[in-house]
Amino acid sequence: MSQHFPPAYFQRRDESSDHNFYSFPRKVVHIDDGAITALRQYYEQVLPQDAVILDMMSSWRSHLPDNLNPQRVYGLGMNGEEMADNPQLDEYIVQSLNDNPQLPYQNEQFDAVLCAVSVQYLTNPIAVFTEVRRVLKPAGQFIVSFSNRCFPTKAVAIWLNMTDKQHIVLVTRYFELSGDWAIVAETKTSSRHDPMYIVHGTKTAN
Repeated sequence: MSQHFPPAYFQRRDESSDHNFYSFPRKVVHIDDGAITALRQYYEQVLPQDAVILDMMSSWRSHLPDNLNPQRVYGLGMNGEEMADNPQLDEYIVQSLNDNPQLPYQNEQFDAVLCAVSVQYLTNPIAVFTEVRRVLKPAGQFIVSFSNRCFPTKAVAIWLNMTDKQHIVLVTRYFELSGDWAIVAETKTSSRHDPMYIVHGTKTAN
């Protein structure tokens, strides 16, 4: 990370163990209904049927559309009770990506990896994005979505000191530094709802 960003960029107000912070379940949604609908509609447009999906930094809801019929959905997150209550997950693993950014999956295992409203908490995002690229199949999709909300004590410093537009640039840069991707960025909601920003990378050839 140090060769790309100063280490201070990824410091947090609360540097205590993430396992302590996420030890109790928070069964709430962190964006409003309009933003959730926008994200679900985006997934409906771009995710293939019968896909093998990883919901990374998962919680008790994955916001996948009801008419999507994935082959299997894996969850990786910080709270087992939350993920056990997620009806769209077939199986899950509890892991802190800040402690260990290596994903416990095989090369080219997934058609899509999703990271919803959580990228702001990654302290080593380039390593995580590189791992995502490893576990994606050729032409696999990595969909990173975020809004303007966060737990400020656990969000990294660079995120807290940027605007929403700068967040899009930052996440795009994470993609650029982690391998070859075809990248698109979109804003999906109106001013009446929480903003929903999406940066979408498709794995390309080395």
